[in-house]
Parts: sequence; structure tokens; C-alpha cells
Amino acid sequence: MKNMGNMGGMMKQAQKLQKKMLKMQEELASKTVEASAGGGMVKVVADGSQKIKSIVLEKEIVDPEDIDMLQDLILAATNDALNKSQEMVSSEMGKLTGGFNIPGLT
Repeated sequence: MKNMGNMGGMMKQAQKLQKKMLKMQEELASKTVEASAGGGMVKVVADGSQKIKSIVLEKEIVDPEDIDMLQDLILAATNDALNKSQEMVSSEMGKLTGGFNIPGLT
């Protein structure tokens, strides 16, 4: 019977952790990170849900003769923004779990 009490306590802790994680996910969805490429000519903002919120291009970077460069800069800035977003989520989850890596959470 003592093990059943421990199991109940563990379930309560798991439920508390789940609630905290849901709240954190909501908070992270409202936080953003920014990345840039081309000396700041291309800027991409992503949120904590790994969604792109905005892409800003400076007029000077738009060259109809060099679309390939523009595409490369947008891709680089987007990937950097998504990486920063993932790092932000991992950092916040690490605070919540005390650094304990729980598969599927980050």
C-alpha cells in the first residue's frame, strides 16, 4: 500500500508539471526572437512556437538581377530565427525540468 501512496504523489507531481508546461508553452508562443542576414538587410522574427512572425527586407537588398542571393539570405535568416526559437524553448524547459531531459518535451 505504501507504493500506491508514492504513485499517487508522483501522479500529482506529473499533473503539476504538465500544467506548468502548458502555461510555459503559452508564454513562449508570445515571446519572439530575431535573426538577420546580409548585415541586417534581411530580418526574420520567430516565436516560441517555431512560427515565423515576420520577414523584413531592406529595399537595397532587392536586386532583380540577383534573386538567388536574396533567397539565400532569407533562408539563412529564417533558419537562424528558428534555431534561436528552439534554443529559447529548450532553455525555458530546462528551467522547468531542472535540467532533466524528458524525451519529447524539447
